[in-house]
Amino acid sequence: MRPLPRGRHGLPREFVAQHQRERILAATAELLNEQGYDRTTVAGVAGAAGVSKSDFYAHFDSKDECFLSAYDGAVERTRTAVLGACRGAGGWAERVCAALSAVLTGLAAEPAEANLLLVEGLRAGPDVCGRFQAAVESFVPQLRDGAPSPAGMGRPPVATDEAIVGGIASLLGRRVLAGEADDLGKFFPELAEFALTPYLGVAEARRIISAR
Repeated sequence: MRPLPRGRHGLPREFVAQHQRERILAATAELLNEQGYDRTTVAGVAGAAGVSKSDFYAHFDSKDECFLSAYDGAVERTRTAVLGACRGAGGWAERVCAALSAVLTGLAAEPAEANLLLVEGLRAGPDVCGRFQAAVESFVPQLRDGAPSPAGMGRPPVATDEAIVGGIASLLGRRVLAGEADDLGKFFPELAEFALTPYLGVAEARRIISAR
């Protein structure tokens, strides 16, 4: 986001403040992607956002608070994409595939946000790591809602759903670390099979995926 014009511009104070905040959060994600959490500083974020350090501290008390705000925003944007994809899909398997495709497309379009969600969330200390785990677990209900039971078996335990969501996040994090953030879409078939197989079996999972 570009800085607003200097001097008198007649824009409401609230608009200017919100614009500054959004630039700071965007700059935080970009710098984290370029140099990691430890090397990212308040001065660096302020400079990249085109604001002063005093402007930064008008919005956030610390780098950690700014990071958490950026992280929470990224989680909510991902959740919005998942819920939107699910509303437009049919049965359970179609919803899972649509949600996964939406996540991959969104993260590939924003590599800095993919890094923020999947890599830096595990590097920025125990408080943030707990936030990462909570974010992963918050997507479990979307997977579990309407999930079928394998033939001749009871419904898989919640731990199965948690393992699937956590496994997807882990695999994507490794791919982002490997420099493949902008090409995450190519992993859709294997991730979809990983998500569907415990409920539908390998053959049915592959049939659904190949039909997309």
